[in-house]
Amino acid sequence: MADILTIYKLSLILFTILRACGTSCPVLECWFVQEKPGGGFPAAMTQEKSILYISSDTVDRTEAEPTRRPPADISPSRIYHISDPSATMCRSALHPPQGSVKKPQCEINPFLPQPAMVQWAAPLTSAALSPVYLQADWSSVALQGLDGQLVLSNVMRAASATNKPNVILSVFSKTASIRSRLGVPVSLDCGFWADPSSPLSGSGFSVEWRYQYRGEGRLVLAYDGKTDRYAETSEKGAELNFTALHQTRNASLLLEETQVRHSGTYICTIYLPYLLAQVALDLEIQEPPSISISPSPLPVVIPGQSVSVQCDASGFAPLSLQLRWEFLGADGKVQVLGEGRMSGHRQASDGTFSQSSWLDLDTNRLDLGRGGELACVAVHSGGTRRVSATVNIVGVSAPSIEDSMAMVAVALGLYGLIKVFSWTFGSFGSGNGDSEDKKQN
Repeated sequence: MADILTIYKLSLILFTILRACGTSCPVLECWFVQEKPGGGFPAAMTQEKSILYISSDTVDRTEAEPTRRPPADISPSRIYHISDPSATMCRSALHPPQGSVKKPQCEINPFLPQPAMVQWAAPLTSAALSPVYLQADWSSVALQGLDGQLVLSNVMRAASATNKPNVILSVFSKTASIRSRLGVPVSLDCGFWADPSSPLSGSGFSVEWRYQYRGEGRLVLAYDGKTDRYAETSEKGAELNFTALHQTRNASLLLEETQVRHSGTYICTIYLPYLLAQVALDLEIQEPPSISISPSPLPVVIPGQSVSVQCDASGFAPLSLQLRWEFLGADGKVQVLGEGRMSGHRQASDGTFSQSSWLDLDTNRLDLGRGGELACVAVHSGGTRRVSATVNIVGVSAPSIEDSMAMVAVALGLYGLIKVFSWTFGSFGSGNGDSEDKKQN
């Protein structure tokens, strides 16, 4: 009997915890946006404040939460009690801290179910008649989390003339912004959930990935999950994990080897019969530059002389780069010498960029002392790079230890040469004297 009571108590505690988790969904402030009837081009839009009460279970939250009072400036028609069994709208990134001014971005719009116009989703609506299930109030809600990474798009269905929608399709990503180096594999996260109780979820799905950049776009990948077929595209090195797609609804796009041309916006769209939802992700390729200084090594500088030095930065992306010169003197002081004379940008066949800077080392204008280290610094979003070269200056007052040692070495060399010549000519003169003595005898 005691064991039964213990099990009962543990079950009651577990049920309480689960209920608490189920009611931990946020209350979201949102904008209801729709076109004005009879609007011209571009279409005029109206915005109304709205509020979303969200639950991850199917309990009627209007009865369970009588203490909640909506703001006075929100119309009762814009108060929504949403049931989201997937709990995608209950994630921590959508929970603003208590008293925080920063809120998740939220927009709700009317939604019109209709057959998809793309060929890879056409088999989903091959039947001639639309189901009665579509005769309801449909809406979509787009959300961005506080972390800026979570993005979410839901399609919801409510019985006509009610504000109690149920989430039918949810598409989401945890990586709205991705940065990658060149030549490495990258995964663009996208997942989806479809209400298993909906008659639309059993008719298959389709996945589409599109790329957009500066007004241009292309189809990267499209997959018809109903007939298990890929659509033909010219894109290479892009694929889906079919095991994850069918088992866990993971529709992430895998790029085998990133290139500069991959930078841009990617749109993940999931199709159900008559429904679609999509999220957008930004991928930026960030490759730091390789830099070098020439000539290498730098020539010895004489006071009053000017030497031109070149710094080359190559293989970087994106375009923005800052080059500057610095000089570290023998006394430990750093001088910022500016950017020098900059060249224009040059683009290689792989899409990366290069740029050069020239600096005149004029000892009459620059205080270089007895020499030091000249550095070229490249500041880039992919990382900061630095390369340096030694500057040797000879002939200045108060010679350095290195100069003194060099002069001692030269002096010793000259002394050695003098001794060699002295011995050579001395021996030659002595030999001629002996010959003359022999002739006289």
